[in-house]
Amino acid sequence: MSGFAAPVTLQGRHVRLEPLQHAHHDDLCEAVRDGELWNHWYTAIPRPEVMQAEISRRLDLQAKGSMCPFAVINPASGQAMGMTTYMNIDTANRRVEIGSTWYRRSVQRTPLNTEAKRLLLAHAFEQLTCIAVEFRTHFFNHQSRRAIERLGAKLDGVLRSHQINPHPLATGALRDTCVYSIIASEWPNVKAHLDHQLSRIRT
Repeated sequence: MSGFAAPVTLQGRHVRLEPLQHAHHDDLCEAVRDGELWNHWYTAIPRPEVMQAEISRRLDLQAKGSMCPFAVINPASGQAMGMTTYMNIDTANRRVEIGSTWYRRSVQRTPLNTEAKRLLLAHAFEQLTCIAVEFRTHFFNHQSRRAIERLGAKLDGVLRSHQINPHPLATGALRDTCVYSIIASEWPNVKAHLDHQLSRIRT
């Protein structure tokens, strides 16, 4: 397992990112039922009945060195609110993608997401010395695209007919994938921007 995929806990004020484990299963099943997130045809969010398999899939990819999966924890309750990862790890070129992310509906558009991304980006650029961090999302996932752009990521381009959508509500539809990135030289400005956003939050 590469150092990029090694389990690590990232602690903030509004969120804790801890290594994904099968012990998170029940919390994650409860979280995904909040809003029935699997019904969004432009995403690949697991249903409760396949959550165990999804956890195993992510842990298998971690063992192979291509993913570092996290459970997204509410520090106040200790409950898992969702999942996120470093994925498509390219150790030789010091690049990662932050993706396969979802949160229960009740914590979407809250400081939890902003701080989670801030923690992941800081670790990637300051500890793993990444030269770039990538984000990818479906062209029609406008909520995700706006959230990525609010971070300060720039659109690199759109991969047309990139993948065949396996979602049962869009069987056979072709996915256009929007590719965004933040490069190392941009991190100081992005960091200041995110810290400013978090400083305005009242507790």
